[in-house]
Amino acid sequence: MTAKVWVGKLLRALVGLVLLLLGVAGFFTFAAGFAEYPVVPPREGGAEWVRGAFHVHTTRSDGRGTVEEVAAAAKAAGLRFVVLTDHNDFGPREPAFVGGVLMVPGVEISTKQGHLVALGVQRPMEGMRAWMDGGEALAAVERAGGMGVLAHPVQQRNPWRHEEAARRARGFELYSADTFFRDALRSPFSRLLPALGASWGQPVHGVMTLVSPRPEPAERLLELEEERPRVALCSHDAHGLPAYEDVFRALALYLPPEDGRPETLPEDAREAAEVVVRGLASGRAVCAFRALGEPEGFALEGLADEERREAHVGDVLTVRLPPYKGDAVRVEVRGAGRLRPDGVTVELVEEGGVQVEAWVRGPGRFFGTEWKPWVVPSPVRVLPRRQEEVITPGLP
Repeated sequence: MTAKVWVGKLLRALVGLVLLLLGVAGFFTFAAGFAEYPVVPPREGGAEWVRGAFHVHTTRSDGRGTVEEVAAAAKAAGLRFVVLTDHNDFGPREPAFVGGVLMVPGVEISTKQGHLVALGVQRPMEGMRAWMDGGEALAAVERAGGMGVLAHPVQQRNPWRHEEAARRARGFELYSADTFFRDALRSPFSRLLPALGASWGQPVHGVMTLVSPRPEPAERLLELEEERPRVALCSHDAHGLPAYEDVFRALALYLPPEDGRPETLPEDAREAAEVVVRGLASGRAVCAFRALGEPEGFALEGLADEERREAHVGDVLTVRLPPYKGDAVRVEVRGAGRLRPDGVTVELVEEGGVQVEAWVRGPGRFFGTEWKPWVVPSPVRVLPRRQEEVITPGLP
């Protein structure tokens, strides 16, 4: 058989494969037309929480969009703020409103042991450079008045590998849109192809098709929570692929109201950025996969110390959920807690950390449904049982 015949056969095989893949993708495009969002309808009469995006890249590093284009996408998606975190962008940046959206400066630092996001830096980070030791980078961020957030800490491609710094860092990216995308690359037929096909029919459904949580991030977070309270954040890690607006419509971080704080951000950009950073760093903020529904009304009640997000063994926490119908929502508990049969109260049974989330039965890759995370708060640290509750044998 001549080389020309072999080439012809190979080309026909490749064309056949492409047509097959397009046909399969077309099936998911068709199915996407039947996916209905949101699953949980908006709450009537509730105050709208300030929402935004965390960990976003622009053309200042490896993002596809300019700051102005990112701001336009955020505004179209109904976001109020965006935390920009371009790689190793150490130049001084001021917060600013761009097209009505607050752009909060941050930076993602490439270290020898992984990536670290610096949030809320008040002063220049002296001696900061790319590919420095992870512990030294975290120390520089803290000296500058900022909070270090471990970026995609258990991602297979680029995990965090500095144990001592991991135990010092206050922030932890629990869910990452970019990590979902990279995980899908390793499952091209079962996850990536369905997402691509769905994106042609309904872009937000394409993003949500990528959402496939693994247990490792929560396990690592709860391990670290045993030592000190941690702030769990959801990361867009947006680069423009998938499109900024689609990722922003699928996922957001929310600042629930607190006493003395108005529902709208201050008009002064510096003051507004302080509100956002304080809210994210305090652990009050919640993440929501907003394509499934808005989180207004969600609360975790019964904490012994709400500011530090601490409770004790034997305490019972109550999960207050936004109104919903049927069996579309469930409470998911990991770590030192046990969900009671009523489905909304959590008994704390041992010391350590507990992660309590609301999950939703949302549209699946095909015509069925899949359980996906919906509202994600920071974890609760569970301390020893209160002293007055400890019963000493032999004493009345």
